[in-house]
Amino acid sequence: MGRNSVDRILFGAAYYDEYMPKGEDRIDTDMRMMRAAGINLIRIAESTWSTCEPQPGVFDFTHVDRALDAAARHGIDVIVGTPTYAVPAWLVRMHPDVLADTPAGPGKYGPRQIMDIVNPAYRLYGERVIRRLIEHVAGHPAVIGYQVDNETKYYDSVSPDMQALFVKHLRGKFDDDLDALNARFGLDYWSNRVNAWEDFPDVTNTINQSLRGEFDRFRRVQVAEYLAWQAGIVREYARDDQFVTQNFDFEWRGYSYGVQPAVDHFKASRGVDITGVDIYHPTEDELTGTEIAFGGDMTRSTKDGANYLVLETEAQGQHGWVPFPGQLRLQAYSHLASGADMVEYWHWHSIHNSFETYWKGLLSHDMEPNPTYEEAGVFGREVARPEIGGRLAHLRKDNGVAIMVSNESLSALDWFRVETGFPDGVGVNYNDIVRRVYDALFQLNVECDFLPVDAPAERLARYAMIVTPALYCTPAETIGRLRDWVAAGGHLVSTLRSFVTDDEVTVWHDRAPHGLTDVFGLTYNQFTRPKGRVAVDFADDAALAGTPCARAEALIELVRADAGTETLARYGHYAWKDYAAVTRHAFGGGSAEWIATLLDADTMRAVMREAVAHAGVEAPGLALAGKVTVRRGVNARGETVTYLLNYSADEVTVPSPVAGEVVVAPQVIATDGTVDEEASAALALREGATVAAGDGLAIPRWNLVVIAG
Repeated sequence: MGRNSVDRILFGAAYYDEYMPKGEDRIDTDMRMMRAAGINLIRIAESTWSTCEPQPGVFDFTHVDRALDAAARHGIDVIVGTPTYAVPAWLVRMHPDVLADTPAGPGKYGPRQIMDIVNPAYRLYGERVIRRLIEHVAGHPAVIGYQVDNETKYYDSVSPDMQALFVKHLRGKFDDDLDALNARFGLDYWSNRVNAWEDFPDVTNTINQSLRGEFDRFRRVQVAEYLAWQAGIVREYARDDQFVTQNFDFEWRGYSYGVQPAVDHFKASRGVDITGVDIYHPTEDELTGTEIAFGGDMTRSTKDGANYLVLETEAQGQHGWVPFPGQLRLQAYSHLASGADMVEYWHWHSIHNSFETYWKGLLSHDMEPNPTYEEAGVFGREVARPEIGGRLAHLRKDNGVAIMVSNESLSALDWFRVETGFPDGVGVNYNDIVRRVYDALFQLNVECDFLPVDAPAERLARYAMIVTPALYCTPAETIGRLRDWVAAGGHLVSTLRSFVTDDEVTVWHDRAPHGLTDVFGLTYNQFTRPKGRVAVDFADDAALAGTPCARAEALIELVRADAGTETLARYGHYAWKDYAAVTRHAFGGGSAEWIATLLDADTMRAVMREAVAHAGVEAPGLALAGKVTVRRGVNARGETVTYLLNYSADEVTVPSPVAGEVVVAPQVIATDGTVDEEASAALALREGATVAAGDGLAIPRWNLVVIAG
């Protein structure tokens, strides 16, 4: 192990000796069951502050020690989490202000993640428990790394401490010049002007998105600073061969969905050695692999392509998530296909009390083997073998497409909703548009990375095509970099609601899109809602000829294309027939494409397919789009590894897109979670077999083939 990488594929589960029913001592039984399933790692201690420190200054690491010693006896590694994301009752009693005030009112004790992360008392006592715990465990041979906090966010804190620090931030940013602040944020509107710092109002109910957006950005900075603060404490005790990570998460819609509103993953990841993440997703008939890939691609991109750790994913999970036979194995390999070096379940055993009683782990409440546990063992034992795991670890990507994302745009479009322009929650939001673009590329087997909005020019230069879905807030520096990148030969694809404001949410007051009208060869100054009655018609003589007519969704920008700009589609409505819906324009050595409305999923996929071809992006899996999902990378040996993933209930036969050796062959998983040896033996593909490009590959339902060549 090392500070920035692991030495093999880690496979594990979160383990809580503290949560076991009273009188139940089965820790060695659990470890033996883990070993039998190929599990080589557990994660402990996160969220157990009240057990580690039952009273102020009184520490009890009994459960931590039991887990560490048992893991060591059975050859299992351990990640120790700092226990700070759920506060003990005694701390709230002593210092009620550690609970965050939110727009819903004062915080109340009970749930996790209810703290004001900048509160001095919370920091003081948090530092003490971190120091005592990490000092206690750092020398233990089972400990390979640490997780600082868990799913950290700013918890929508509008507490006095958070707002006082925000005002200090503004005073520094504007050199104590209130006139500059008022002018920059447009605070004269509705008498929001602030004429004395001592009069600075509570921002909870501000109607000014420039101020609101700045507060959101400030709070995201506090998350990054908080994690770096914890990591710094941990590193004072950690050995050189131990890493520090954090378990980031995404916008939650009952599963991991989109860019996280309360954390800038790119900035917050700077404080840790290896980025960690939790990825939860629909399963059973709804399993598509999209969320696994989205979460992995985003997490890998936080450290510019470095491998990452999946610190939590589902085993049985919530109601309706018990995997069909074959799905758990398919899901685990899917994480590796995106560049993960670890797959870890939350959690090992289903707990018997409290809020997450029915967020079930690998084991059910009887703690006996079950089909989910058995199938986890199929995967675990496979990747434990060097001839498989050794060839799948440390997968590196060399993608030609990137999607540029922005937390500032997310915040702004939550306030100025795409369809109404008001914070009314109506219609699509920023992440819906991001996912419409990402999902189209995923379905086309066009792999992509993510870029922060402030990515430097040298990072942009690696890509042949960059997409900016609804990049509403864009710094002038970014616009300049994108302009130069197109001139140097790149293909820029931008959607509606891009380049509308600066990064402080002030709308540019020149022709739209700001600074790029000559790059895109167009402008517009009006837009409206299509209300389901505006068609998008593709020109018969243009690159997208033959694309079926579609319905515009959410908003239509009334684009006027310049002479020399190719109009790929127009609006099929008598009032808007003279305006372009999709355009492309040559600029310098490159080109720029504008999508002026939200296209439905099928049409977005058709537009992205043509854009990828126009950009000259190599996409070997494109021919198999709609049949199997193709994910690729280069392993530590320099071999190209190709995953063919069948997310369907039907067997598919496809021509192999590559030549090479079968590293992972299909296995038929029986209803009891074990390998159906007879049915698997009847399959044509075998581990170690050689295939040629074009050979027919039969992949059973919810199954996969991995080829190295």
